[in-house]
Amino acid sequence: MADLDATIRQRRSVRGFLPDQMVPRAVLVEALELAQRAPSNCNIQPWRTFVASGDRCRALREALVAAATSGRAPQPEDPVDEFPGEYRRLQVDCAVALYREMGIDRGDHAGRLRALLRNFELFDAPHVAIICMEKHFGVGVALDVGMYVQTLLLALWARGIASCAQASLRMYPDIIRRELGIADNLRILCGISFGYEDPQVPANRTRQTREELATNVTFLGDDAR
Repeated sequence: MADLDATIRQRRSVRGFLPDQMVPRAVLVEALELAQRAPSNCNIQPWRTFVASGDRCRALREALVAAATSGRAPQPEDPVDEFPGEYRRLQVDCAVALYREMGIDRGDHAGRLRALLRNFELFDAPHVAIICMEKHFGVGVALDVGMYVQTLLLALWARGIASCAQASLRMYPDIIRRELGIADNLRILCGISFGYEDPQVPANRTRQTREELATNVTFLGDDAR
């Protein structure tokens, strides 16, 4: 058994995979079954996950790249999140750390576009999971799905399987629906590209920091010392 604390501390977003090294189905099923243990309100288990591997994954990648390179504007079903103030600072810091390892300078617009395209290439991963929930559900149920996603990421990492959760895959929902047969009643929340890490990819040297606990957590009450 992998140590839980170590798994949480070591897990990171990987942006470069070995494209021909598939995750054995038994290992993948084991991780997905463990993720099913995630908590949810009234135990409704609202996540709906579509896993594309091999040829289906390649077909989706090719369709997404074709759309992204054609000049077609993204058409997300939900508003794209904006990060003002301190959140914007953290967003910029994240990008700076990644671009530094990739050798992309501040004024390298072509390099930045290339880095963006890597999202739609699924970072060469041989597998991608698309995470959905019913459209009529709101923020409360989305929180449940978020706990499922975190549990899945940790279950994969504990088995030596790297991953990258991607909000960017929401940009072309019609393509994802067409390629994977996802019904219109489901909202596409994110994608997870996964597989075995390619240690030769410069982006995989990136290590992101975390804020001090006091930034995010407020202790209340005399007994909270």
